[in-house]
Amino acid sequence: MARSKKTAAFFDGLDRPAIVEAIKRAEAKSFGEIRVHLHHGPVSNALEAAKATFNRLGMEKTVHGTGCLLFLAPDSRAFAVIGGSGIHEKVGDGFWSEARDLAQARFAEAKFTEGIVTAVDKLGDALALFFPKRGPADANELPDEVSED
Repeated sequence: MARSKKTAAFFDGLDRPAIVEAIKRAEAKSFGEIRVHLHHGPVSNALEAAKATFNRLGMEKTVHGTGCLLFLAPDSRAFAVIGGSGIHEKVGDGFWSEARDLAQARFAEAKFTEGIVTAVDKLGDALALFFPKRGPADANELPDEVSED
């Protein structure tokens, strides 16, 4: 299946190094883990696809359930923001919608990298509030790079 020009422009236009830097900056304040995942192809339900990706990436295995995922499926113009049980217990359902809405506001302006970075910053602030870094022993449990499938 050929990608639309808009979808190709989305993938090509993302500043992956800026996104990785935002993840590193956010994770430096806590012992949480943040991943950004780009899905090639359509999805019928972004939230369900995000949950499956969360598990496939091993994010449910973080020590304190502090994994957060920003899942984007540009072919479907859909995305979801979810988190593990530890962080979800602290922030509740509304938080994920707020992070999604912050990103969506930038996406509506065709500022996709900025939208992702804004959501990552919000996730990082929540993780720092509830799971602050305790010292160098707080290891980075998951890769910081943008993943794709």
